[in-house]
Amino acid sequence: MNQFRLFPLQASSGAAQVDSLYFGLTAMMLFFCAVVFLPIVYFLIRYRRGSSADRSNSSSGNNLLESGWTLCPLIISLGFFTWGALVYYHIERPPRDALEVQVVAKQWMWKLQHAEGKKEINELHVPLGQAVALKMTSQDVIHSFFIPAFRVKQDVVPGRYTSEWFQPTRLGEYHLFCAEYCGTDHSRMIGRVVVMEPTDYERWLTTGDTIESIVLEGRRLFREKGCSGCHESKSVVRAPPLSGVYGKQVPLNSGEVVTADDQYLHDSILLPGKQISAGYDNVMPSFTGHISEAEIMQIVAYLKSTGDRPQGEK
Repeated sequence: MNQFRLFPLQASSGAAQVDSLYFGLTAMMLFFCAVVFLPIVYFLIRYRRGSSADRSNSSSGNNLLESGWTLCPLIISLGFFTWGALVYYHIERPPRDALEVQVVAKQWMWKLQHAEGKKEINELHVPLGQAVALKMTSQDVIHSFFIPAFRVKQDVVPGRYTSEWFQPTRLGEYHLFCAEYCGTDHSRMIGRVVVMEPTDYERWLTTGDTIESIVLEGRRLFREKGCSGCHESKSVVRAPPLSGVYGKQVPLNSGEVVTADDQYLHDSILLPGKQISAGYDNVMPSFTGHISEAEIMQIVAYLKSTGDRPQGEK
């Protein structure tokens, strides 16, 4: 692990952007502190009791000065707003070719699974130079996924999905923390991120026991949990077919139209009465307490993959 530093190493593609914005904001703060407090100190000395300063009434008003202290802060503020918006836009939009890793937070550990099926606890192995996108949720309370060297931090919230991404630029091991107080052993909810050469990473993925990919695990769970009995095209029970639905517009009985994204599919499993598809009755039982967040992620990954195949193919 890296030794303690006042500022951690910049180990991701976005770290320099975040640091530049931080130092820029710090410089602006120091500048305005100087503009405000240096004149105060000067006036304290210049106009102290007993000094020979001229205390006669000066002319009132200075249009140039009035305009300057209004327009200059406005222009500076708009500049920093634009700068911050560009950095935020960058860190919130992962590249299309990013590796996907699923993260489930739980008191008091991080459970991670790669698309190939490899699972980790409190560790995340990633290849150097490759963008990595995390899809995260919590099994219990609010946590926060924080890697200081990558300058990324994102709350992980029960019942919803959050995401973040990074592209490591240095080999090595980096601290992983939970940055949200989450209970008695919060301080022990730590881990590490290991950045490897791409060839070493590919070799690491194939070590250990033979495993199924997330999609294959999701396909198996889709049948084991009884989902296929109602939601496949040839099922006897009348229910919305789910093959290829991911990413499409779904009309609801309420008249609304929603997108079948990760959150919609997650809620349809745990809160089936929340958004009922148009033309169908609210007859599906809730799977709350019968399925874990990790299993829901696997099923969603499987349903997402069906959009790449013909409707009749299983």
